[in-house]
Amino acid sequence: MTTAGPADAVLRVGDIGFDEPRTLLAHHGLALVAVADGEAIPGSYWGDTEAGIIGSTVYARADTPVHSLLHEACHLLVLPEDKRALVHTDATDSVEEEDATCYLQIVLAGHMPSVGSGRLMDDMDRWGYTYRLGSTRAWFEHDAPEARAFLQARGLPVG
Repeated sequence: MTTAGPADAVLRVGDIGFDEPRTLLAHHGLALVAVADGEAIPGSYWGDTEAGIIGSTVYARADTPVHSLLHEACHLLVLPEDKRALVHTDATDSVEEEDATCYLQIVLAGHMPSVGSGRLMDDMDRWGYTYRLGSTRAWFEHDAPEARAFLQARGLPVG
């Protein structure tokens, strides 16, 4: 069981700004569009503050959780490019792709100095992600060989 804290304590895009995630996503062939405060986020599956995806574009507001932005971006990255172009709001229903997405968002957070993998895993726990071993960190470190293999097979980073 995790004791990471309340969901409202998660890191938000407004806390770090749009430049760092925009640069990271561009490095992987994705665009990041900032949505004005109070406006609906295009392509958001969950609505509210959650990031959205359409094609190779991720949409977020300043109040979007960083983990949500990375999660949705990673949904796009685990897809073959021909399928990515067809995505609107819902990227997949595959357990393999979902696990790979969760793993990759942790890895990519480690490439963001203002976030880091540790903070992202804590935020995932705060938000309510659940894993067999009781925490995101335990899953990432001890229970995700299939996710790593999935990413490696697609030439995506695993560390």
